[in-house]
Amino acid sequence: MQDDEKRALSSVRLEHADECLAAAKSLLESGAYKSAANRAYYTVFHSMRAVLAMDEFDTKRHSGIISEFRKRYIRTGLLDGSLSDIITATFDARTGSDYNDFYVISKSKVEKQVRDAETFLCAIKDYLQTL
Repeated sequence: MQDDEKRALSSVRLEHADECLAAAKSLLESGAYKSAANRAYYTVFHSMRAVLAMDEFDTKRHSGIISEFRKRYIRTGLLDGSLSDIITATFDARTGSDYNDFYVISKSKVEKQVRDAETFLCAIKDYLQTL
């Protein structure tokens, strides 16, 4: 894949992450906390995929994306280790929200999820600008 193709793919994935973040904020504001948690996680997920596009890596499994992202960018020190905590927290909240019928998530927890997703996305955008 040519460099311009990788950048175009990365850009599309960042746009998707931006859309998910906007949706998370809107859902939070409307009180749809489980859905907001879902969109916060997908902000993080599509951000990771945007970076991995530059390495021509992709997989349909979330665990594969997370593992590869941590291996290539967190463990190597290219990105701050605190981003790994954001991945875990947003993934866990999304999993609970999506698959546990009795899962309850508080407004304050979702507010943190959305803030963290935005922090994650900004860190990814900053990193991609250095490439």
